[in-house]
Amino acid sequence: MQVVSPDRPPSALRVLIADDHAMFAEALRAYLEKAYTIVGMVSDGRAMVEAGLSLKPDVIVVDVGMPFLNGLDAARRIREQARNVKFVFLTMQDDPNLAAAALELGAVAFVLKHSAGLELQMAIEHVLHGKPFVTPKMRSEDWVEAKARRRQYSKELSPRQREVVQLLGEGRSLKEIADLLNLSEKTVEFHKRHIMESFSIKSNADLVLFALKHGLISLNPQPVYNSRGAHGKS
Repeated sequence: MQVVSPDRPPSALRVLIADDHAMFAEALRAYLEKAYTIVGMVSDGRAMVEAGLSLKPDVIVVDVGMPFLNGLDAARRIREQARNVKFVFLTMQDDPNLAAAALELGAVAFVLKHSAGLELQMAIEHVLHGKPFVTPKMRSEDWVEAKARRRQYSKELSPRQREVVQLLGEGRSLKEIADLLNLSEKTVEFHKRHIMESFSIKSNADLVLFALKHGLISLNPQPVYNSRGAHGKS
């Protein structure tokens, strides 16, 4: 893995864009490629993990709410194998719980999508220098207080259960989920039943609300435009 040096010219820094909103992702690319090298674009969390480990970007600019695997869990998987990759999380949701969850990964950035632009460049510079960044539009006391709640939630759901909750929240069938996770339908059904009983979730609608509340699915999901791979200039 290439080690990031703050002294390198910006144009030499390699950025991967992970966002399932096609128009926003293209606009983001047009903006960032003026200063950085865009090594690829992906539109779901699983593709982000693959691209993050194969393309070896310095920074991944990632939407929190993506299909198949949300941005936070995708970042955790990459961080396990590639400690030097930096993350800038983008979201439409002004949610201190999401900011707190992102900051559990260390020196990362959390930026609201409608605040992109100069704030995004500031966020990239912060993470490249090993410093966390949270949008000034969010009060620091909000996400600091949210950390305790987020940690408790992380303890209550295993990584596998988080995957199942996300995919159920996206409206995928038990068979689809079983195929995606290489599990039997009975195992997926067991996870679903255990989660619903543990959190007193009474219906599929409540399960969707639960997934939304914990940032596992997007509030306004968009069609996936290239769901299984990366593309871009190297």
